[in-house]
Amino acid sequence: MIRVNLLATERGAKKKGGGFALGGQKITIGCSFILVVTAGVIGWRYWVIGRESRKVDAEIAAAQQETARLHGVILQVQQFEQRRAQLQQRVTLIEQLRKSQTGPVHMLDQVSRALPPMLWLTELKQNEKAPGEVLIDGKCTTLTGLSDFVSNLEASGYFKKSVEIVSTQAESMAQPPGELIKFTIRAQFQTPGSAADPKPAATARTGGN
Repeated sequence: MIRVNLLATERGAKKKGGGFALGGQKITIGCSFILVVTAGVIGWRYWVIGRESRKVDAEIAAAQQETARLHGVILQVQQFEQRRAQLQQRVTLIEQLRKSQTGPVHMLDQVSRALPPMLWLTELKQNEKAPGEVLIDGKCTTLTGLSDFVSNLEASGYFKKSVEIVSTQAESMAQPPGELIKFTIRAQFQTPGSAADPKPAATARTGGN
């Protein structure tokens, strides 16, 4: 009679089955560990990237604020430059007006200083086509007085030499009986800045009617 020892076979099978189960548990634990580590690395990396992203966003916002501030400064500088240019134009205009006002004042002052006795003026006008040129009409009792007037104008330094006598004409005078000389002279006035060391005429005397 043949007997088969099935107990040893069953024990071997059980022993082999237990080995496979233990290996499967190790693999599961290893995979779980890998997943946990991977998730941790991904989470840490995500946190680092998020922090860097927030830092970059903050730097961009600061740069935008600085750009806006500099843009405002540039606008203020441009406005300041425009304002300065406008003020400079006004100053230049005021200086031009001042010169144009002081020119006739000096001219009239010098003409008044150059008047000898018994000579008076009837008209003084500027030539629009020739700046600085003036025509002076007047009357005197003698040609000597007219000559003194011309000499005084030339000696003042405010009129270029030579002052030209354009015309003279004798007119009779009823009261008192006598003769008047009507004259016209042409002179080129120099502004105070262009006059070469102007000096008052030594022989100039105030006169006129």
